[in-house]
Amino acid sequence: MGLQPLEFSDCYLDSPWFRERVRAHEAELEKTNKFIKELLKDGKNLIAATKNLSAAQRKFAHSLRDFKFEFIGDAETDDERYIDASLHEFSNFLKNLEEQREILALSVTETLIKPLERFRKEQLGAVKEEKKKFDKETEKNYSLLEKHLNLSAKKKELQLQEADNQVEQNRKHFYELSLEYVCKLQEIQERKKFECVEPVLSFFQGLFTFYHQGYELAKDFSHYKMALQINIQNTRNRFEGTRSEVEELMKKIRRNPQEHKRANHFTMEGYLYVQEKRPAPFGSSWVKHYCMYRKETKKFSMIPFEHRSGGKVGDEELFVLTYCTKRNTDTIDRRFCFDLEASDRPGVPVTMQAFSEEDRKLWMEALDGKEASGLIFSERHNCNGALKLFKPFFFLVGAQLDKIGFTVIKKCISAVETRGINDQGLYRVVGVSSKVQRLLSLLMDSKTCNEVDLENSVDWEVKTITSAMKQYLRSLPEPLMTYELHGEFIVPAKSGSPESRVNAVHFLVHKLPEKNKEMLEILVKHLANVSKHAKRNLMTVANLGVVFGPTLMRPQEETVAAIMDLKFQNIVVEILIENHEKIFKTLPDAAFPEPISMSVSPPNAPPRQSRRQGQRIKRPLAVYNLCLELDDADSHSSPREDTPTGSMDSLSSQSPTPAFSSSPPGLLDGNHLIMDSGDLAGWTTHLPAQSRPSMVSWMNIPSANPAATNAALPTFFFPSPSPATGTDRAVESVAHRKARAVYPCEAEHSSELSFQIGAIFEDVQFSREPGWLEGTLNGKRGLIPQNYVQFL
Repeated sequence: MGLQPLEFSDCYLDSPWFRERVRAHEAELEKTNKFIKELLKDGKNLIAATKNLSAAQRKFAHSLRDFKFEFIGDAETDDERYIDASLHEFSNFLKNLEEQREILALSVTETLIKPLERFRKEQLGAVKEEKKKFDKETEKNYSLLEKHLNLSAKKKELQLQEADNQVEQNRKHFYELSLEYVCKLQEIQERKKFECVEPVLSFFQGLFTFYHQGYELAKDFSHYKMALQINIQNTRNRFEGTRSEVEELMKKIRRNPQEHKRANHFTMEGYLYVQEKRPAPFGSSWVKHYCMYRKETKKFSMIPFEHRSGGKVGDEELFVLTYCTKRNTDTIDRRFCFDLEASDRPGVPVTMQAFSEEDRKLWMEALDGKEASGLIFSERHNCNGALKLFKPFFFLVGAQLDKIGFTVIKKCISAVETRGINDQGLYRVVGVSSKVQRLLSLLMDSKTCNEVDLENSVDWEVKTITSAMKQYLRSLPEPLMTYELHGEFIVPAKSGSPESRVNAVHFLVHKLPEKNKEMLEILVKHLANVSKHAKRNLMTVANLGVVFGPTLMRPQEETVAAIMDLKFQNIVVEILIENHEKIFKTLPDAAFPEPISMSVSPPNAPPRQSRRQGQRIKRPLAVYNLCLELDDADSHSSPREDTPTGSMDSLSSQSPTPAFSSSPPGLLDGNHLIMDSGDLAGWTTHLPAQSRPSMVSWMNIPSANPAATNAALPTFFFPSPSPATGTDRAVESVAHRKARAVYPCEAEHSSELSFQIGAIFEDVQFSREPGWLEGTLNGKRGLIPQNYVQFL
């Protein structure tokens, strides 16, 4: 897991976890800064001291080999992985060059030293300055807040209002600065890869010319260099698209932070000051805590946190809320106070202080608080659970996948292929907005649609036609590849072999609604034709992926994490273009497994199978039912030296496939691995990390026959059937049995049960949901993951 994205909405809460993520980003940048300083020092040694060339090269190679860029999100693209691995490859080349021990004249100042120094001073230096301002404003904000909260309520109203205004202005300033700092941190994390690696690449290109055998080495390096240049360019292109999306999201949140709170399971969360009473004559003190409350369970938790020390100053305290009452200023010499009482401490209220009257109202409403008179606070909408939806780039009334929609797209495609297939920057160059809107209004009117001649008329420029086409697709009520399948399309782009990626996308495309699939086929066929003319129009498969990734795919929730997945959307589009004949002209294998997510199950628990309805996360049925990619001869496969069939400008489907040195115990029945739990445990401990079952990216589709589904499960799920009755008898014997939980589980849906280890389920039956059981616990009936229980 790499660095976690810094959500702009978290700037408003300024939670401990947000601060920890900020510190992780800062530590990574400091590591990068130290690496660059060391790299620069090594490069200068190469120039200044040729007699120490060998030692300097070894040190330089060592620095390159050991450093690895961290990434934001839960996965890297192939381009980013190859960029990360490029430093190790450069190290290997240096070792080969050092064997020559030739005295060389190096000229690396322009190609290596200056770009890295410029990056370190201009980029990393700017972040350091932003950090100083951020730390200074943090101290100023919370110091002023504490001073403000200590202000007596007995002061004149005019003084209080003036103090309130001052605090509010300072808070807004701190929030603005926090947003800018978060944006800058994430921008530099994305930028550093190509900014640091590209000068090193240039250095190596020049270095070869000075060596006696440089020509031969350069020939060996040439293929890798070309691929890496493509990787860097792809990463740069994706960075530009991501940066614009992040900046747009930051602007939205700056305009209205309350509407962009992240969806989570807490009804209310934020900082409160808690009164801690001391023995006389010491009085009491007020300690700042980060507090969280869940209305469903009435659980209130709080953690003491001090920004000056930069961490927690105590353990988390959790209690069940009994009641909440507002404190009037005539009973306490502080404003914005309210009392809470815990169920385990009746009669001992805890006094808390909010940051403002508005903040207290929000807490009182969330806690079902009462006025001193007994009046209950009215509940209003809490936006914590609201989804932030990606909006189309333009709003276009009437955009649908109907007869008009197909006509619009077909006419635009025909015109582009007739008039502008060789235009440089096709689909990148944007048309004039007013002309685009006028063209769309004519095309979408059934009376004028047939009269518009795009192929022969000079009134409509190619860039106007391409912009109208993109705008129409972006304005559909739902993206062409649907919200429901968005997550499933992203999964194979993040992992798996080239073949498994293509097969997964192939399978998912045929799950799309028929009209969506038909429109997608028309469009992708056209894009494949555009990519064939890349030498003239410069629109490679990778460039088309950057343009059409956000057009065809769009997640529902608008967060930084979702924006970081834009690069994987581009990869999916690249796979569609490169393999359009197979994907759209042939049916997928009926037995091909559906993709699963890379989510993590509870500690020591097997992965849970998710329900197939809705947009739930996919998980494998059990670790015993695997779909492994094994070579026919169970031997190491030699690496391929040629690139896979497809465009050289896209490496979206290229990924090293791990080979197994020996076959696992048990029998392979089709795509199912049949073994008992003991064999599996012994086998996995001897596998390399990347080839253990936890890394298997696909699960087998359960058979429609329950007996066939259960045949692959381990024996401890079922009572032992007699040989004569077989699995069907075993399935029947399970119905209405009791079962005990062997792993803890927290429900992810209202139809599921939450339980701890040892919980006993009554009346357990097989569910229609593959991989799930139905049972009763404490009078409530619901779904149970099949591989989380043991039958009694």
